[in-house]
Amino acid sequence: MEKKKGFFEGSFGKFVLPGIILQSVMIGGGYATGREIVEYGAKYGALGWLSGLGTFLGFAVIAALTYELIRLTKAYDFKTFMKTIGGPLWIVFDIVYLLFMVVIIAVMASATGNIVEQTLGLNYWVGVVAITVVVAILNFYGSRLIERFETLGTVALYAGYIIFSVLVIGTFGKNISTVFANHDTSFIGGSVSAGKALWSGVLYCAYNLVVMPATFFTIERQTRRVESVVSGIIGGVLATIPWFLTYFAVMCFYPNPDVLGASVPWLAMMQGTAGPVVIAIFGIVMGWTLIETSTGIIHAALERVNNGLKEAHKPPMTGKQQAILTIIVLVGSMVLSKVGIIDLIATVYNALSYAFLAIYVLPLITVGVYKIFKLRKAEKEEQKKHAVSATQKHAV
Repeated sequence: MEKKKGFFEGSFGKFVLPGIILQSVMIGGGYATGREIVEYGAKYGALGWLSGLGTFLGFAVIAALTYELIRLTKAYDFKTFMKTIGGPLWIVFDIVYLLFMVVIIAVMASATGNIVEQTLGLNYWVGVVAITVVVAILNFYGSRLIERFETLGTVALYAGYIIFSVLVIGTFGKNISTVFANHDTSFIGGSVSAGKALWSGVLYCAYNLVVMPATFFTIERQTRRVESVVSGIIGGVLATIPWFLTYFAVMCFYPNPDVLGASVPWLAMMQGTAGPVVIAIFGIVMGWTLIETSTGIIHAALERVNNGLKEAHKPPMTGKQQAILTIIVLVGSMVLSKVGIIDLIATVYNALSYAFLAIYVLPLITVGVYKIFKLRKAEKEEQKKHAVSATQKHAV
């Protein structure tokens, strides 16, 4: 008798889980502070929604192509995947990924320290140490715990974002219609084209591709093209909903520099609309997003290391070794976190966006697409052979 599949092994695991992991890992680096949405969309005011559209299209297309190629090649870690589309250039992706991993976790550490300090009244380093301990524990126990932690986290985080957005928009929402009626783009001090706003969304998607390898291990469940495509689109939708919630919340204050110029715009908006209890809950929810991002990014790096050990015919890291390596990465990021959120995002993120476009997106839409068509043709021929063989066997 065939064993009944668990919830995570059925349709949920095939269609929805990759998108949930994508969104949950991205949300801390992409949305927790609100700073990123200002830099890559909200600063354009009435045209900012085009940045959100660019982000959605970018994630949906790239995720669908990535998942289909992984399904066909069984490249479940990013070294194997990058070898598939980039050949010997995989080492460049390794370097950029590891660099960006440290930078984005530095942003997370800085944001956690600031949010915990301002919402709960605790010392800056309490939040930073807390994220280190929790992320180390999650990577000690590995993939299955991370899947469940981030699935539950997504439900809680969406509830939180919806509540916070309703509070802000419900109080100051009249300004949104004013911004669009006046075609207001005044925060950037000049006119902006629709194309520039759309391209900003593409860049936002590009730098967030650092989270894509964190989803690779979930693709092992997929067996059909429809699962790859649909899960990619779902990933794009899940990754973009918080973007638009944050964008419209910021539009309630546009072009107020006290909000759009804040290190943590979400906190600036919440302090004007909610009491201390809600602010404290906000701090806890944001801390959770930062844990999810750091966990997912480091987990992908650990999978990469374990694959390298396997290729060298050595045993994979133990849970204890994974936790220790996690702490080392986090401590390095803590030191970098003192640079500050705005400086890190403004100076480093753009450069890394173009790096990911060059070493990930370009090879994927050229070499990757060619290999998908080639492998799909071989897969169809194999399926036909099995069908003919089954028919003949049945006839006998």
